[in-house]
Amino acid sequence: MLAYMTQWDGRYLVQTDSFYPSSNRCHACGYLSDTIPRSVRQWDCPDCDASHDRDVNAAKNILKAGKAVGTGADKLREHEKTTAGHVEG
Repeated sequence: MLAYMTQWDGRYLVQTDSFYPSSNRCHACGYLSDTIPRSVRQWDCPDCDASHDRDVNAAKNILKAGKAVGTGADKLREHEKTTAGHVEG
């Protein structure tokens, strides 16, 4: 339904991969941690000392990834193990 509505409105839908590490990546510097358990709701980046609320950080990373996909800039990150998503519409 979202794909239909965005096409109808002249926009596009960007879907992120379900394995995209949105809450484990620092939105400020890009540091990626593999060791943050899901029970941890707040964490500090060891690289840039930014303090993160897990959900807010994930939302910022998803927005950034969606904008990258929309502009084609995600092609610069093909060396990463995870994908940001794809565009429909």
